[in-house]
Parts: sequence; structure tokens; C-alpha cells
Amino acid sequence: MKVEFTKMHGLGNDFVIIDNMLEQIKLEPELIRFLADRHTGIGCDQVVVLKKSTNELVDFMFRFYNSDGSIAGQCGNGVRCMGKYLIEKGKTDKKVITAETVNNIVTIHIDGLDAIRVNMGSPKFEPEDIPLLYDERRSQYDIELSNEVIKVSSLSMGNPHAVIFVDDIETARVEDLGHQFQKNPKYPDSVNVGFVQILDRKHIKVRVYERGAGETLACGTGACAAVVAGIMDNRLDNEIVVGVKRGNLVINWNGEGSEVWMAGPATTVYDGSINI
Repeated sequence: MKVEFTKMHGLGNDFVIIDNMLEQIKLEPELIRFLADRHTGIGCDQVVVLKKSTNELVDFMFRFYNSDGSIAGQCGNGVRCMGKYLIEKGKTDKKVITAETVNNIVTIHIDGLDAIRVNMGSPKFEPEDIPLLYDERRSQYDIELSNEVIKVSSLSMGNPHAVIFVDDIETARVEDLGHQFQKNPKYPDSVNVGFVQILDRKHIKVRVYERGAGETLACGTGACAAVVAGIMDNRLDNEIVVGVKRGNLVINWNGEGSEVWMAGPATTVYDGSINI
């Protein structure tokens, strides 16, 4: 069977997008891993599947899959890419697009194909909503690793995040600590681990070790989680420029109970087909 796809990226966080509106393709984990493999498949951080929604209040359904075949609840860069994809492929002419993900409904605002804003929803802080195995919500959690205890902020942006503030993003132990956190029993569904360097109240740098993918060049929900954690700790203002390896995102959040807005680029790389 030949499958058509589009390769896109948001600041280097790359995706294989498949239109499965007609439910022709059965996307088993083995197939996801094949498509995402950079040596024998197409290669990507996540596979994004476009589906019809049964919810009359939204336009589409998005499903995100990590490169290891596991389901990702949310993906900020992927949502932005999907907004551009839907316009470029003529699947909608709306300037405001709604889509359901596994855990949320997102709203995409098309101000132009180079200016896409996404309403990422409201962050969740209660441990059972992250999920995190603590009895009560805390501003910081002590997570025991193999030979040390790390203090983190933790929240959900549709998927679980642990946020660690560091002095220097370049020397942060991203792979080592990221791997340990993802195996930690306190996070029963694993966790995306963000490392954040605060430059000033309006600028930060972020690296993220993602569930099912390892460190990626950018992580939209990770950028959102970093900003939320910084604002909650009174380290940041409400509009932040977030530096990742290939560029910047702009994140706005007005505090607990409000929604997080993210703006940034989305790039189409090429269209192709592959036999499966």
C-alpha cells in the first residue's frame, strides 16, 4: 500500500503528517516506528495523523505519535504545522481552526502562513492531572533519582512536564537526567523533562528531553510548561521569548485559570509517498 505524506517542522521539531480522514490506514506502533526511523523510513520526531472528529463543535481530530510508537497527548509545534498544512492542502479556508487531541481541544489562529498562533489550553497542576504520584499539589517537588534529589516544577500541558531551572542550558545534563526522570515511578506515564535557563524576565532558553523521542530541537508544550513554571515562581513576565536550538517561540500566559498562547513558525519541507 502506498501512503502519501507531508514532511514539516517547527523550529527543527519535525513531523510526518498523514491524512487518514477516510480511515484507510491502520497505524499500529510498528508502522509508526517504521515511518519515524531516520535510517530506513522517512524520519521524524512525531507522526501526526489527521482524522475526522465526531465532535460537532470542532473541525478536525489530530493524533500525535512519538517516534517509538507511543501516543503523545499534545504537541505544540505539531499543532502549528497542522494549521499550515490544512490551509496549504485546501482542507479548510477558516482563519480559526479547532481540533481535538487526546487530552484537549486546541484553537489555531491563522494570521498568515508565517504567523500561526495556537491556544494551547490551560495548564493543570493537580498531581492526579499530570499525573504525578504525590498526595498534594506543591510549587516544587523533590524527585529522588539514583544518587541525588532534584527539585522540579511539574504540570500538564496536555502531557506531563517536569521543569528544571539551570544556570547554563549548554552544560545541563539533559540526556542523563531526562532518562532518569522518565523511568522514575513518581511519573507513571513517564514525563517530558525541560531544562530552563532564565536570561531575564522576558527571555529564556529551553531544552527538552521528550517522552518517546529523546531530546528534540524544539518542544512547543515544553516551552509552554517552562514559561508557566517561571511565571508561577514569579521569575518571568506574562509574555516571553523562548529560545530553542533553531529559533524562537513567543509564549503568553496571564496566570492560573487562563489559557497559554504560543506563536512561532511552521515550515513545509516536502510531500512524498512511501510503500508500507
